Amino acid sequence: MEQAASPGGENLVLIAGAGRLPELVADSLVRAGKPFRMIALRGFTGRPLRGRADAVVDLLDLAATLAHLKSWGPAVVVPAGSVARPSAAAIFNAGAAWRNREALREIAGGGDDRLLRAAVSLVEENGHRVLGVHEAAPDLLCPEGPLGLVKADSEAMASIRTGQAVLSALAQFDVGQAVAVAGDRVLAVEGPEGTDKMLARARALGRKPFGRGRPNAGTVLVKAPKHGQDLRIDLPAVGPRTIRNAHAAGCTGLALKAGGTLIIDRVATAAEADRLGLFVIGFGGGA
Repeated sequence: MEQAASPGGENLVLIAGAGRLPELVADSLVRAGKPFRMIALRGFTGRPLRGRADAVVDLLDLAATLAHLKSWGPAVVVPAGSVARPSAAAIFNAGAAWRNREALREIAGGGDDRLLRAAVSLVEENGHRVLGVHEAAPDLLCPEGPLGLVKADSEAMASIRTGQAVLSALAQFDVGQAVAVAGDRVLAVEGPEGTDKMLARARALGRKPFGRGRPNAGTVLVKAPKHGQDLRIDLPAVGPRTIRNAHAAGCTGLALKAGGTLIIDRVATAAEADRLGLFVIGFGGGA
C-alpha cells in the first residue's frame, strides 16, 4: 500500500484483527483518500484482507509489530477488529511468545480488555499515537436521526428517554453499554456478557413460559458509550446480528448514541431493520 503520512508527518497504520470491521475501516480510508499501511494478525485477519497487508505478525509477537512501526517511522496506529477468540494459527508460534515473554508476563491473567490496554500503552511508550476507529473512519459511526424507514412511536420514545436516564445514572459504575427498557421498566442491563446475551435475558423476562405471550410494549434497546470510556479499544457496535437479536427479544427498535456507536455495514443493518420492522435512530446529547 502507499505509504501514509499525516499532517504531523506520522504514518497511518491499521492493525487488523478479526471480523468485518478492519475491512470496513480500510475501505473508509481508501474512500477518504488517506494512504495507510496495514499489519494483519495471523489467525485473526481474514484471508482477503490479509492479502492486502504490508506485514503479517503473530498476536503474541509484540516485538515484530514494534519493529515494523519503527522501520516505517513515527506512526498513528488504528487498531480494528476482535482478538477475543484466537484460532490455532494465532497461538501456534511459541517462539514469538518466548521472545515477548517479559511483555506478556505484565499482562498475563487479564482479559481481552487488559490485553488491549497494555498493547496501546506499549505502542505509545515507543513513540507512536493510537487513534480509535471513530477518529480514523467517522463515516462508520451512527448518524443522528433515523437510519431506516421505520419510525419510532410515542411508546418507543418514552422507552428511549428511560434508557438514556438509566445509562447516565450508571455512568459512574463499570457496567455495560446498553439497556433494554419498556416504558419506565428496565428489563436488562448489559454486563460483561455483552449485548447479544443481554438481549437473550430480556427475551426470557419478556415472555411467558414456552414462549407464549407478547413482549412488553415499547421495548427498546438503548446503546451508548460509558462516560470516560476509551473508545480506541472499546467502541460500542451494532450490526445485522444485533438487529435480529433485538427483534427476537421483542424490541420495536434500537436507539444508538450518534457519533459514539459503530454500525457494522450500515446498508445491511438498515435493510435488516426494515425487513423486521424495527426502527434504528441515532440520538445526540445526554447519555
